[in-house]
Amino acid sequence: MFNWFRGKTKTKDVAKDRLRVVLMQDRLSLSQGLMEEIKDEVIMAISKYVEIDRPGIEFTWKETDRKRALVANIPVISIKRGANSNDRVTQRSY
Repeated sequence: MFNWFRGKTKTKDVAKDRLRVVLMQDRLSLSQGLMEEIKDEVIMAISKYVEIDRPGIEFTWKETDRKRALVANIPVISIKRGANSNDRVTQRSY
């Protein structure tokens, strides 16, 4: 029964976060297409050096007093030995 109430809160929080992102993109004059281009380019650049878990990637906007930041949470599976190499270094636990 209590899980049902938590689910409602989570849905509300997700909707609130989505609205916040849309409003911030609007203030920054970023179209959804441009935002997707930025995400794709960040992923391509990082993929040169590490193998990433694409389904786990999250991009969010954070806003403080006078600054806005694009925050990327990119799960790393392994680190590549060289920029153009297929060699992998085993994943380390930190």
